[in-house]
Amino acid sequence: MAAVKRPALPPRALAALTAGRLLGTASRRLGRGGGTALPGAAAERLDRSLTTRLALQLHAGRVLVTGTNGKTTTARLLAEAAAAAGRQPVHNRSGSNLMRGIGTALIESAGVDGRIPGAERRAAVFEVDEATLPYAVRAVRPTVVVFTNLFRDQLDRYGEVDSILALWQRSLGLLPSGTTLVLNADDPSVAGLGERWRGPVRYYGVNEPSGDAAAATGNDHAADARWCDRCGAEYRYDPIYYGHVGLWRCPGCGRARPQPDVAATHVARTGGGITLTLQDGDEHVSARIALSGLYNAYNALAAYAAAEALNIEREAILAGLERFTAAFGRQEQATLQGREVRLLLVKNPAGANQVIASVLNDTAPLHLLLALNDGVQDGRDVSWIWDVDFEQFAGHVAQAVAAGTRAADMGLRLKYAGLGAQTIVIPRMEEALRAALRSTPAGGILYVLPTYTAMLSLREMIAAAAGQKRFWLQ
Repeated sequence: MAAVKRPALPPRALAALTAGRLLGTASRRLGRGGGTALPGAAAERLDRSLTTRLALQLHAGRVLVTGTNGKTTTARLLAEAAAAAGRQPVHNRSGSNLMRGIGTALIESAGVDGRIPGAERRAAVFEVDEATLPYAVRAVRPTVVVFTNLFRDQLDRYGEVDSILALWQRSLGLLPSGTTLVLNADDPSVAGLGERWRGPVRYYGVNEPSGDAAAATGNDHAADARWCDRCGAEYRYDPIYYGHVGLWRCPGCGRARPQPDVAATHVARTGGGITLTLQDGDEHVSARIALSGLYNAYNALAAYAAAEALNIEREAILAGLERFTAAFGRQEQATLQGREVRLLLVKNPAGANQVIASVLNDTAPLHLLLALNDGVQDGRDVSWIWDVDFEQFAGHVAQAVAAGTRAADMGLRLKYAGLGAQTIVIPRMEEALRAALRSTPAGGILYVLPTYTAMLSLREMIAAAAGQKRFWLQ
């Protein structure tokens, strides 16, 4: 009698895997969502070890990407590079970044016996919520961890940035000793993590700015790391790019921005995206991504540095960056009623200010739809909109529509920003979208700036009208 192949998982874990797979299939067939979180949540209740058992099968690198802004885009850029290198990444592509989302991605990659096909040649790339990092570290045992930046976000959930930074610092003690940290050298809070880590560290940043990077925005209301956490002196910058990100130094104790291992020396707008000149050691290379804005140059740098930490060849990294497509809600585009609709997620002051700077590259009178919700995933406290520099829009807007559960708050903020005469308040999303489209001239561009749950609603409306796939199918 032929030997029976034993499953890769013990019975309890296998039962959890089976339940998760069935729930995911049922969720999609019933139109209840993409099954991007439910399978992992259910499986975790049955067997908490399942995520670890599946993750440790992957031997071509396991990466966690976290930070306030840019983690979805950075993770997707990195996953494209890994795919170009033939590593078939297991990736929570939908942006479901709690443990349930990570578990779901692993469950969907595994066979019915719990084995991930080709696991020895495959990598894992997981976007991770800032506060979820310690749980993900324990479960995934990463070989690389990427930190993008640290800004205020959802104060009612996370507290001030000091709370998240302390959580990240404690998470370092949970990492395997050989883990490589990939850190934003230009964010002093993130760069400081390298001072606490005895393992390998790779820094990325923007050097000797020219092109679009040279147009530094100066200090703004989104700066969240103004004082040195070692001596208390105020940081000096030469220059500052946005928020507290730039070429920083402390005049009190001498701490300074570390020299990046990978740096952008030139960032230029090109048709539909940006082109970066990267200094990688003694060599200079050119990379292009189909996204605009200096903040996306940082995302590309983070992905490039992380891919190198995975020993991915440069040709594959550049090919992955080149073929990248925007994650849902992050500079997605669609055509509706003869108008181009561009969807740009905003969720905190730093990110919103960078989106505004990107939108202002369009010199035509702007047509805007700003949707502000206060759901749990958005953050109940919407006072952050008063730290966004909406004043930059003054004199550039033909009409702005304020929508969402807190539409009145957004309308008031725009009035104080000097846009009162151009702003109409329409709380209901469908009505707001119709009104914004009507006001946008044929052949023109409607910029949609929503918070997270507003983005989900609007994205479904736009995708359905434009004949696009739902986000979890992309």
